[in-house]
Amino acid sequence: MEWLKERKPSRLRELYAWADFVRKRHVGDAVHLRGLIEISSYCERQCMYCGLRKGNRTLTRYRMRSEEILECARLANLLGYGTVVLQAGEDDALTVNWIAEIVQWIKRETALAVTLSLGERTRGEMRLWREAGADRYLLRFETSDWELYRRIHPQRFPETPDRMDLLRELKRLGYEAGGGVMVGIPGQSVESLAEDIVTFRTLDLDMIGIGPYIPHASTPLGNGTLRPAIAVGEQAQSSEEMVYKTIALTRILCPDANIPSTTALATINKTHGRKNGLKAGANVVMPNLTPVRYRRLYEIYPEKACVEESALDCNECLRGQIRTLGRFVGRGQGRRGTLEPAAQSILQPELVQLQV
Repeated sequence: MEWLKERKPSRLRELYAWADFVRKRHVGDAVHLRGLIEISSYCERQCMYCGLRKGNRTLTRYRMRSEEILECARLANLLGYGTVVLQAGEDDALTVNWIAEIVQWIKRETALAVTLSLGERTRGEMRLWREAGADRYLLRFETSDWELYRRIHPQRFPETPDRMDLLRELKRLGYEAGGGVMVGIPGQSVESLAEDIVTFRTLDLDMIGIGPYIPHASTPLGNGTLRPAIAVGEQAQSSEEMVYKTIALTRILCPDANIPSTTALATINKTHGRKNGLKAGANVVMPNLTPVRYRRLYEIYPEKACVEESALDCNECLRGQIRTLGRFVGRGQGRRGTLEPAAQSILQPELVQLQV
């Protein structure tokens, strides 16, 4: 909590240098590319913060055809990515067998790891997808504060396990399991955010996504209809600085986890957001492979970065940013704790200055 409240630039440079040193020691200088394919913007949930919520009538919805998804996977393979991430809202039309067939095709035709991010599904569905060849599952829990979580994330079904239990189940099924949080959700305290970081370690997560809360005007949380109560002065800020501090502390507590520098960071700082996240301890970026005609429609939050860039332009831009940091694009699937030979020398940490 003291680090999360710290504002002195010299102290924060020490924090980022510490996190960068831990990152270099445990996962090296490789930055792994995960090709993101946003396969459907339909969702049955009514989450209070997400633009994909079922109650948002202003959004044009889409579902990608299997042939379109497979073409994106072919492109990821051609570009040398190690992973594709199939992401969607909780769309009941994405049937268990349809997803399994896509996973099987990707695994049969490419060397890619497959990450699924399809929300809360049954144990049977998750087991079948694992048997089909899916390697990882990403299920963000957004906040470890149970009361706040329930206010912003209403359950669909009373019997559904909470996301912490689902993450444990994913690990039992043999997935690399990923979670994550938003920083600065209205009603989130600094103490709650500190607990989120401890929760990452307790769950022993393989992947950890951390991004800023970005309000969406077509949601109750974004338009002010829902106002979670919190004491004056306790609200965690949804600032760049708070996100970087959270990434850095997460790297220190979870030294060998895969931590992305997210698109949300690039949205609030288009010039330096992703690079600053990498400087603060991240080791993954997620170039968007979704066809441009769909990308703007996947509106979890407004004005998302890179919605007009082609997949090839996005690829070149990210590789260029990685090179400017003196780091290199990782090879292979980039499983948790991978330390590539070119990155095994450990240097003394230098103070890291983030660019705002």
